[in-house]
Amino acid sequence: MAVQDTTSPSIVQIRNTGGVLFTFGVLTALLYFGRLFIVTLLLSIFIAFILEPIVNLFMRMRMPRGFASFLVCSLALVVIYAGALLAYSQAAGIWEELPAYSQRISQITEKVLVEVEGAEKAVNDLLTPRRIRDQQRYAQQQAEAQKQPSVARRRRATDPPMAPLLPPPVQEVRIRADRSPVVEYLYENWRQFYDILLMSSFVPFLVYFMLSWRDHFVHNFLRVFHGESRGIAAATLDGIARMARAYVVGNFILGLLLALVSMGFFWVVKVPYWLIVGPMSGFLSLVPYIGMPLAIIPPYLAALTVYDNVAEYLVIGTAVAFFHLLALNLLYPKLVGSRVHLNPLAVTVGLMFWGFLWGGIGLVLAIPLTASIKAICDQVPGLSGYGRLMGD
Repeated sequence: MAVQDTTSPSIVQIRNTGGVLFTFGVLTALLYFGRLFIVTLLLSIFIAFILEPIVNLFMRMRMPRGFASFLVCSLALVVIYAGALLAYSQAAGIWEELPAYSQRISQITEKVLVEVEGAEKAVNDLLTPRRIRDQQRYAQQQAEAQKQPSVARRRRATDPPMAPLLPPPVQEVRIRADRSPVVEYLYENWRQFYDILLMSSFVPFLVYFMLSWRDHFVHNFLRVFHGESRGIAAATLDGIARMARAYVVGNFILGLLLALVSMGFFWVVKVPYWLIVGPMSGFLSLVPYIGMPLAIIPPYLAALTVYDNVAEYLVIGTAVAFFHLLALNLLYPKLVGSRVHLNPLAVTVGLMFWGFLWGGIGLVLAIPLTASIKAICDQVPGLSGYGRLMGD
């Protein structure tokens, strides 16, 4: 009886492929079910990358790394707190004007429907001959005339009495008068919000420890590897750090510039709540592929109660589109694009994959995560082919 050779190249290749697919499935499941923990850790790492240059600046002033890290984190918390207060004040004003926004949206919707019906009637009158229109109108009048006798028929004395019409059953709707819709939504999803708030509370501590203990972590991480692998690990870690720092800091600076320019423009054209609409439009403009339409939505919504002329909305949309195209075609390649080195297909697949796993936050983290995977593939000899496949 012949014994199958389990060491042949084809069998080994099948086993390796199966092992890779199995590992990929396990990692995908871990990323999906542990997304809250992993996203919190990644956000802390990216925030640490943003603050690392400021820590190095303070260290050049002869400050210890621990104290410099504490000072930078404290300043960052103060800035975030001031921004939250500003956003809360603006959001409170928007909340008070919600009835006006609702009424304005209803007016615009009704106006659009009237214009659409008028255009439809004009097209119908243009395409349908007059003779056919007269026939259709005559047939409609005849149909209405035939309905009149059956509806207005008199009752005879011998007819049985008609049963009184009962009102339709009213479905009981339980409304909690003491809860607004927002409070009701928060009450129903309290567990999810509790988990998010719990993980968010760890971010300042994680960022501080990542900054203050950076040298300790890097040194001991490299000691895990031996020989030639230590050099590969050091080069990989350095490549990921440089790429991630360039991407995160570059996007942050670019979003900040867009926010400032947008705030100035919205203030000039008197868009309400320009202090919060400007940063929202500026940073939404950085979302891959759909950044420009997303950046136009906040100023349009804010201007609903102020602008009535279509030309004014066209001016706002044109200006936001100009800022978006100028930033992404002139500034983005110099600040970010030269460090990422991903081809458009890899970017698109990365956006689909991370967006499927983590939703909106996955779209934000997709490019740096995909670029980090490429950096690992570039340094590991057995994976260099995949790095070239993802590269530009």
